[in-house]
Amino acid sequence: MNGLKGMHHVTAITSSAEKNYEFFTYVLGMRLVKKTVNQDDIQTYHLFFADDEGNAGTDMTFFDFPGIPKGSHGTNEIYKTSFRVPSDDALEYWVKRFDRLAVSHKGIKEQFGRKTLSFVDFDDQQYQLISDENVAGIPPGIPWKKGPIPLEYAIVGLGPIHVRTAHFDYFRQVLEKVMEYKEIAHEGSLYLFEVGEGGNGAGVIVEPNTVLPQGMQGYGTVHHAAFRVEDRSDLDYWRKRMESFGFQTSGFVDRYFFGSLYVRVAPGILFEFATDGPGFMGDEPYETLGEKLSLPPFLEPKREQIEKMVRSINTVRSTIEFEKE
Repeated sequence: MNGLKGMHHVTAITSSAEKNYEFFTYVLGMRLVKKTVNQDDIQTYHLFFADDEGNAGTDMTFFDFPGIPKGSHGTNEIYKTSFRVPSDDALEYWVKRFDRLAVSHKGIKEQFGRKTLSFVDFDDQQYQLISDENVAGIPPGIPWKKGPIPLEYAIVGLGPIHVRTAHFDYFRQVLEKVMEYKEIAHEGSLYLFEVGEGGNGAGVIVEPNTVLPQGMQGYGTVHHAAFRVEDRSDLDYWRKRMESFGFQTSGFVDRYFFGSLYVRVAPGILFEFATDGPGFMGDEPYETLGEKLSLPPFLEPKREQIEKMVRSINTVRSTIEFEKE
């Protein structure tokens, strides 16, 4: 296969794992499919929110680094994360929902011929919903069946990430020559690139920006974005390919739920390549995904120590009957 298959996940930083869980579960209606810790910083929660089955291309994940300051938005950062919804009508539903729940948003706007709805969470983390109406390409995921959102309006995966860069010509070359993206459209100050089957699940929106100050990482900002590859052999292909262009890579990293490769592709921009499997159901059944603290086998001997370091968060939802509203 070798070619990239679109977005895999986006990982951001939150000031509060508890508030983050509440917002994604009860406001956005995404399913917590894994409650684990940052494998490189085991006192830090790592929460994975995704579709009904935790499919690759649907998950937004969060670290809550203790004591980290608030980040600031600017240039040279992955500025905004998009979530796919099935239709333009779904966006009308979300406007009413956000108004009712006092979620700050900017109303429905059009971007590259697709309807969008930008909003923020309690940390000023930047998001947008994007409509899949009349957009072909990478298939969507499956809405969380038991969640609070009517299935016809629910979030079904990741849309394009929005990158701001002060080095646009260089970054365009990274996307086109190295990662094999194609420029699909140019609108105002924004450029849309897509890869593979295309569509909302395979897009990167780039905004050249030399005016804003450098974005500073902290809570409320994105840590990195990951792109889908089929398997370990494809990951090895991308390691060799990135290194042949002069990039330093992390080499293969076994994250247990998927295999990874990390590359700092530009100032402020960390990309990951991640395999589609094994996925999130290896150590928990579908019915109770994300309800216990899940640890990869190499951290299991430290469970007692880890459970003392991370405060307990009640994420049991299998006993709750959500009313779709």
